[in-house]
Amino acid sequence: MADGQALDEVVTFTSDLIRIDTTNRGGGDCQERPAAEYAAERLAGAGLEPVLLERTKGRTNVVARIEGTDPSADALLVHGHLDVVPAEARDWSVHPFSGEIRDGVVWGRGAVDMKNMDAMILAVVRSWAREGVRPRRDVVVAFTADEEASAEDGSGFLADRHPGLFEGCTEGVSESGAFTFHDGAGRQIYPIAAGERGTGWLKLTARGRAGHGSKVNKENAVTRLAAAVTRIGEHEWPLRLTPTVRAALTELAALYGIEPDLTNVDALLEKLGPAAKLVEATVRNSANPTMLEAGYKLNVIPGDAVAYVDGRYLSGGEDEFRTTLDLLTGPDVEWEFHHREVALQAPVDSPTYAAMRAAVEEFAPEGHVVPYCMSGGTDAKQFSRLGITGYGFAPLKLPEGFDYQALFHGVDERVPVEALHFGVRVLDRFLRSA
Repeated sequence: MADGQALDEVVTFTSDLIRIDTTNRGGGDCQERPAAEYAAERLAGAGLEPVLLERTKGRTNVVARIEGTDPSADALLVHGHLDVVPAEARDWSVHPFSGEIRDGVVWGRGAVDMKNMDAMILAVVRSWAREGVRPRRDVVVAFTADEEASAEDGSGFLADRHPGLFEGCTEGVSESGAFTFHDGAGRQIYPIAAGERGTGWLKLTARGRAGHGSKVNKENAVTRLAAAVTRIGEHEWPLRLTPTVRAALTELAALYGIEPDLTNVDALLEKLGPAAKLVEATVRNSANPTMLEAGYKLNVIPGDAVAYVDGRYLSGGEDEFRTTLDLLTGPDVEWEFHHREVALQAPVDSPTYAAMRAAVEEFAPEGHVVPYCMSGGTDAKQFSRLGITGYGFAPLKLPEGFDYQALFHGVDERVPVEALHFGVRVLDRFLRSA
């Protein structure tokens, strides 16, 4: 089991990493190198030989391998990203890059997404070095840049340009799973991610006839774009259940003693109450308009107008997504992928999933582990190019009323110290047994 020093270090490392501002504003505006060097120094202190790699100056990734005791076993990738989304200090109760520890809670941007998991990985690896522990299978540790944007400087770069560093890896674990979800009725649910929706960020362009704002114009690009955006925003997508979502609904129904009627999923979701939040965003594809760009003067009708849409599609649902967008945009609006990544699906009957479940249940015997599909995406998408099956497993035991999912990219992001201690213990247990 992870020692007392590991429990102290996970808190220190989380706070220290938060204080290193790695804000990713997109368009290449980020510097992960200071955080990468911090992680590399601590890996080197555990006797490992970390490699620092950059596609673009300052956009640094770290990779190290821990040799297992069974050379015939497949390797396991454990990865976390170093960048964070922007934070406006005036909106926060504490400065978002203070890493302040107050009343048993670590505050700051990255506390849950995902410098906490980065710190857990470092703490576990260092505790192994002190104890002389070696895992059964090789464990490859990776800290990546650019996850909060395109991943081109991070996991995409590593997968495309340095695949040899991940030789033998067949599975990987990273963020957004094994956290406590309180259902409001006394149950503690621990969802482990075994899938992700695909990313389909879209650029829509409407073209028309430029002219004077006082004249009738039947070819107004803004009108055409607005109509297409409205159709997309109001579209009701049909039900599409992946194996992971089916398993999630079935296990949740069993937990609540409900007949798992998958022919009427909306009714089933209503019966699940608050627990439906774990599933409801992943029973369909989705497309949400998010940005509009048009015109340069109030009395001038522009010749073109642009919108951006955050689209997500389930495994096996990309063709439906494309066809639907063709229909919704219509003949006067063109659309293209601004950014596209695949949907992922992972088995929930694998030995690795069973090991994750067992690790959580050992330290949270009152909890109920269920599979779920992430509505968004992670670096697992890029690593899937190497044939690596990805799971979301960043364990945290959270108190009731602590809305973990709302803190992702939210204001006053924070994580309890006890949650970090739980995470280290569970991650250590899992990695030793996987």
